[in-house]
Amino acid sequence: MTQLLLNTVSLGAAYSLLAIGFVLVLNATGAVNLAHGSFVVVGGFIAASCGAMLKLPGAIVLPAVLAGMMLIGGLLSLIAYYPLRNRPAVSVFISTISMSAILETAALLVFGPSPRVGPPILSAGSIQLGSAILNVQSLSTIVLAITLVLAQYLILSRTVLGKRLRAVAEDREMATALGMNVNLMILITFGIAAALAGAAGLIFANTFYITPGDGEAYMIKTYVAATMGGWGSLRGAVVGAFLVAAFEVLVPSLPIILPSLVGALPSAGALFSPTASTIWLYLAFLIVLFFRPQGLFGEAVQQRA
Repeated sequence: MTQLLLNTVSLGAAYSLLAIGFVLVLNATGAVNLAHGSFVVVGGFIAASCGAMLKLPGAIVLPAVLAGMMLIGGLLSLIAYYPLRNRPAVSVFISTISMSAILETAALLVFGPSPRVGPPILSAGSIQLGSAILNVQSLSTIVLAITLVLAQYLILSRTVLGKRLRAVAEDREMATALGMNVNLMILITFGIAAALAGAAGLIFANTFYITPGDGEAYMIKTYVAATMGGWGSLRGAVVGAFLVAAFEVLVPSLPIILPSLVGALPSAGALFSPTASTIWLYLAFLIVLFFRPQGLFGEAVQQRA
């Protein structure tokens, strides 16, 4: 049970990196970046390649992943957002779909179709804490995610750059009137979002594996987490990410956690299988949207004056 909870927190922490980056771009631009899931794929392949060539743990490879993904995120903003910044949001929506296809096709051409495994963040194996045996990768994932989220929080709340980024997210017109370089702030936001997604890719490449076609699945999970938690809410994005993780890890484990379910429900294995857990997640998603369209922590949408 302890390991199940640890796996849930670990997976939720990794999804939080994705969801936070997605919301940062959403708040800064007002548009949805559907290439966000592809950042995971590219970051995962960078981590896997560096780890294989240099024989180094993920913690050492991480700076290269962050730097590479910041560059890719910034370039994507120049290609997919900047030329369309004064067009309807759907234009950016479509352009980021195109960029997602380009990134994943490029990953396929460069790295091939075979799954790649990334390096562990620190080391493989497990440690014993009392009677519990805990996976080192899960513990490392939690520490890494907390470190990156805390760094992101400190940048946004304690630095001049962070204040400018927040000002652009709040009101781009006012930020422009105050002399801020709005386009540069948005480019930086894309870079930060891509770096967070790349770090998640490093985690997933070891926890599971990474293939060129994984971006769509991660994009859907990110979208669900951000929408369920509250559109535009960073706190909601984190909560939504942990809810997605709970459905993925705990729901399939219910027959083990509650053996009485097997006796009461002969089809418990099918009802709480990994595939069925995805159905339960989307049903919960629809219920949240039905009763609270703005999400758990979102505010009702109002038109700016």
